[in-house]
Amino acid sequence: MSVWIAIVATGLGCYALKLGGLVTPQRVLADPRVRRFTDLIPVALLTALIAVQALADGRSLEFDGPRMAGLAAAVAALLLRAPFLVVLGAAAGVAAGLRLLGL
Repeated sequence: MSVWIAIVATGLGCYALKLGGLVTPQRVLADPRVRRFTDLIPVALLTALIAVQALADGRSLEFDGPRMAGLAAAVAALLLRAPFLVVLGAAAGVAAGLRLLGL
C-alpha cells in the first residue's frame, strides 16, 4: 500500500508544480532574477543527470572506462556542433565498442 501512496503523492506533486507554473503572475516571470533562474535550471538538471548516469553504479561512484570514453565522445561531438542524435550515437557507439572489446 505504501507504494501506491508514493505514486499518488508524486502525481499530485507533479500536478501542483505544473499548476504553479500556469498561475504564476506575469510580473513575477518578468523579474530578471527569475528569468536567469529559469534559464539555468535545465542546464543544472541535465548536468546532474549526466553525472549520475556516467559516474554512479547504485550507491557508489564508479569510473568505468567505456562510460567515460562514451562521455568523452559525446563532449567531442558537441564541441564539433554535431546534431543531438549524432552525439547520442557517438557516445553509445564508443561505449558499446569498448565493452565489446572487453575493456
